[in-house]
Amino acid sequence: MAELRYAHAINRALAECMEEDSTVFVFGEDVADAGGPFGVTRGLASRFGEDRIRDTPISEATMANAAVGAALTGLRPVLEIMFMDFMTLTMDAVVNQAAKARYMFGGQTSVPMVVRTPHGGGINAGPQHSQCLEAWFAHIPGLKVLCPSNPADAYGLLKSAITDPDPVIFVENKALYAMKGEVPEEAASIEIGKALQVRKGEDLSIVTYGATVHTVKRAAEILADSGIEADVLDLRSIQPWDESAVLASLRKTHRLLIVHEAVEAFGVGAEIAARMGDIGFDELDAPISRLGAPFVPVPFAPSLEQQYQPGADDIVAAARNLCA
Repeated sequence: MAELRYAHAINRALAECMEEDSTVFVFGEDVADAGGPFGVTRGLASRFGEDRIRDTPISEATMANAAVGAALTGLRPVLEIMFMDFMTLTMDAVVNQAAKARYMFGGQTSVPMVVRTPHGGGINAGPQHSQCLEAWFAHIPGLKVLCPSNPADAYGLLKSAITDPDPVIFVENKALYAMKGEVPEEAASIEIGKALQVRKGEDLSIVTYGATVHTVKRAAEILADSGIEADVLDLRSIQPWDESAVLASLRKTHRLLIVHEAVEAFGVGAEIAARMGDIGFDELDAPISRLGAPFVPVPFAPSLEQQYQPGADDIVAAARNLCA
């Protein structure tokens, strides 16, 4: 069992996929010698050469369209977009082309491309470099959206994403890159669409993903000290999401709290709440509760950013209110 940082686990997955399949290549701004803005691709250029680890000009729209074209012609591109905020510049290629190609061509072709991009706060990068926009892409038929919370899942889910025949948005929380965790030497791919139970409990279910998983775990420990045992699920995959696992947890606890770093309004939590309110209504002993960021841009000041992100105390308060 090797202990790797989150960033190194992604690097390992990229390297192994490139070794196993010559059609896999990585490109983006400063991904070669610089290793990307967070060093995730560091060392890959010297190992695989500039033809397969390619630096690009600053033009996200061009890069995204190139990825679609490469995927349609038999390659497996892995595109890095420096910050998820800049995905706004890729929307035509990703939403109108990549997501629609299999449907429009009657299943005769697919677009096996991955877009890696970091989201979230924690490093005081300000409102144009800290947004969580995963709900945008989860809304689009034809796209898969993943958001791992730990090094082992980052490794396993990225390998699954690269071998998937359809376009995948692979979301990495920038605050997690330095996080260490165990990754088995013979680690395998992780099935897309399967949640992970990170804590067992009988009093309420808390569903979350990404970096917020760790905040929820801290909150669950505080709740346990006061006699409230939370059942914590890490979605890992946002589209598709593990509806059956969430429903199974709700049937056990009869209370549901959904937490994410993204803005609460119209977010991932809204979809889960609506669906569970439909198929799990008879299981509910209390209204479903959501907890996310307020409906304002991400602040730059460290003190304000800390208040903006849902914290352990916020989660504890929401959970206690549900269990009252």
